[in-house]
Amino acid sequence: MKRPFSPTKLDPIERASKDELQALQLQRLRWSLQHAYDNVPHYRKAFDAHGVHPSALKQLADLAKFPFTTKKELRDNYPFGMFAVPRERVMRIHASSGTTGKPTVVGYTAADIDHWSNLVARSIRAAGGRAGDLVHVAYGYGLFTGGLGAHYGAERLGCTVIPMSGGQTEKQVQLINDFKPDIIMVTPSYMQVIVEEMARQGLDPKASSLKVGIFGAEPWTEAMRRDIEASANMDAVDIYGLSEVMGPGVASECVETKDGPVVWEDHFYPEIIDPATGAVLPDGEEGELVFTTLTKEALPVIRYRTRDLTRLHAPTARSMRRMGKIVGRSDDMLIIRGVNMFPTQIEELVLQDGQLGGQYQIVVTREANLDEVEVRCELTPGMVGKVEPKLVADGLRERIKTMVGVSTRVMVGMPDSIERTLVGKARRVIDQRSR
Repeated sequence: MKRPFSPTKLDPIERASKDELQALQLQRLRWSLQHAYDNVPHYRKAFDAHGVHPSALKQLADLAKFPFTTKKELRDNYPFGMFAVPRERVMRIHASSGTTGKPTVVGYTAADIDHWSNLVARSIRAAGGRAGDLVHVAYGYGLFTGGLGAHYGAERLGCTVIPMSGGQTEKQVQLINDFKPDIIMVTPSYMQVIVEEMARQGLDPKASSLKVGIFGAEPWTEAMRRDIEASANMDAVDIYGLSEVMGPGVASECVETKDGPVVWEDHFYPEIIDPATGAVLPDGEEGELVFTTLTKEALPVIRYRTRDLTRLHAPTARSMRRMGKIVGRSDDMLIIRGVNMFPTQIEELVLQDGQLGGQYQIVVTREANLDEVEVRCELTPGMVGKVEPKLVADGLRERIKTMVGVSTRVMVGMPDSIERTLVGKARRVIDQRSR
C-alpha cells in the first residue's frame, strides 16, 4: 500500500537559496579542478593541451572552457591511472559492467564512501523512507555499484536492510511475503518480473507490504511508473546514478512531487550539452547530460559525458534542479532508415495497450541493405483466449508507425514468451546489423 507523505528533517542545503548553493558549488568546483590537475596526469595533460588552468574558473559558467571526459579516457588509463590519491588510500573499488572492451574502474576513499552513504540516505528519505523501515535491496552486489550503494545508504538512514541481491525470483517473493519490507530498491524491469512471480504464486501484488519502490539503473518511462504503481499499489520513485560519477544517488526523485530526480548539486555539477557540438545548452533544452564531481577525492571526474539524453528543470521540492526522464542514450539511439528511434518510445506504446504486458524486445536486422525492425511483446494472462494476437499486433504496428515514424513487424506472443531479466538490466534491444 502507498504511504502517506510525511516530510522529515532535510539537510540545510536542500532548502538553501540559489546564491548559497552557487557559492558552495564555486568553492567546491575550484577545489575539484585543482585536485584533478595536481594529482591526475591525464587531467594535467588535457587541461594544458586545452590551454586552460584551474585558476581560469572565476564563475560557474567558466567550466565550459575545460575539456570533456569520456569512457575512453577512463579505459585508456585502466586500471588505476585516473586515481587522484595513492592507491593505498582507496578504500573500495567498483567497476562498470563494461559490455564492450575494458570496464571503467572507480575508486573511493573513506570520505567518498561517507559522502555516498549520506547521499543515498538523502535519496531514500526523499522517496519517503524513514529510519526503521525494512529495505529489500534487489540490485546486484559486487563490482556493480547498485547493491552496496543502496545498502550503505539505507543503513546510514537507520533502516533495516535485506541484502537479497538480484536473481532467485521465487525467493525474492518469498522474502517479501515473509519479511514484509516497506521499500524495495531494484531495476524497474525486474520489479515487473517480481510482480509477475507474485501473481504466479497466487499472491496479490497490491496486498504486499511494499509501500515504496526506488527504481534505477536503466531508463524507464512514465508509462512504466503507472504500470508498476497500479499493479503493486506502491509509490514508484526514480533514482539516478552511474558508477563513473559515484553510483546510485547522484539524483533522486521526491515522492511528494514525482517530477524528476533532483540532482544533488552540492556534490555534482550538471550541464546539458549539444551532443554533436559540445555547446552548453540552457535549462529546459534537451541534450546530453554532463557531470563534474565537486567532492570526490579518489576519482574526480571533470565534465564527464554520460551519453544520457535529458534536460534540466527548475527546482520544486528541493533547492536544486531536476532531471527530466532519460529519453535514451546518444550511443543507444537506433537510426532506422534515417529515423531516430529510442527504445523508450516503444515502451510507452506497449504499456499504453492494456492487452499487452510490460515486457518487450526490439530486434533490428538488415535485409538487402534495408533496416528491418521486429517488436516482440506478449499478451497479459487475462487476455489469453479473449483477443486475437494478430489484431493486437496490427494495432501496435499502426501506433508505432504513426507516433515514431518507423515501419515495423510486431509479434505478440503468449505470457512469459519473452526471456525475463533475472539480474540487472533488461535486454530490450537486439541489434543484429553488425553481424
